[in-house]
Amino acid sequence: MERFLAFSLQELPFVIITLVVAFTFHEFAHAYVAYKFGDDTAKDQGRLTLNPVHHLDPIGTILILIAGFGWARPVPVNRRNFQNPRLAGILVSLAGPLSNFVIAAIAYGILFFSVDVGMPPFFIDLFKMMLWLNVVLFVFNLLPLPPLDGYRIIEDLVSPSTRIKLTQYEQFGTLIFLIIVITPLYQYTIQPIFSIILPAVIQGFDTVFMTLFG
Repeated sequence: MERFLAFSLQELPFVIITLVVAFTFHEFAHAYVAYKFGDDTAKDQGRLTLNPVHHLDPIGTILILIAGFGWARPVPVNRRNFQNPRLAGILVSLAGPLSNFVIAAIAYGILFFSVDVGMPPFFIDLFKMMLWLNVVLFVFNLLPLPPLDGYRIIEDLVSPSTRIKLTQYEQFGTLIFLIIVITPLYQYTIQPIFSIILPAVIQGFDTVFMTLFG
C-alpha cells in the first residue's frame, strides 16, 4: 500500500490531521474575509464554518495523499458584492495562504517552547508536519498560476483590460499548471522555488523566535 502513497505510513496520520486543519482554516479564511467585505455567498452556502466536512474535497484530499498535491473545495465569491472589488479580491485571495502561514508560525512556536518543557514524540512529529506542510501550502498557493490564489491576486492587481485578457487564456494556464505539477517538469520549475523559499521561511521563524525569546 505504501508504494501508492506520497507519504510513508508512519507519516500518514500526521499528514491527514495537518491537511484537515490546513484546508479547513484556508477555506474558512477566504469565506470570512469575503463576508467581512460584504459578500454573503460563502456564508449562505454553509462555508463560513470551521467544520472540515464543508471544505474538504474527497478527490483533492485523496490525490494529495497519493500524488503529493491536491485541493479543497473552492469558496464561492461574488465580486459584485464588494464595494471595492479589486482591494477586497486581493485580501480575500491572500487570506487563505496567510492562514497557512499563521498555522505554521504557531506550530513552530509550540516546537520552540517544547524544548524546555518536553513533549511526547507523537505531538513533536505532528507539529513538525504542521509546520512543514503549512509552509508548503503558503508558498504553493501564492504561485501566480491558475487556479491558485497567487493568480487571483495578480488578476486584481492588473488593469481591467489585462484581467479580461488573462481570463481568456485562463484555461490554458490551468493546463500548463497541471503539466508542470504532474510531469517531471516539476523538478525544474516548482521544486527549485520550494528548495529556496521553504528553508528561508523556516529560517525566518527561527530568527524571529530567537530574537524575541532566545
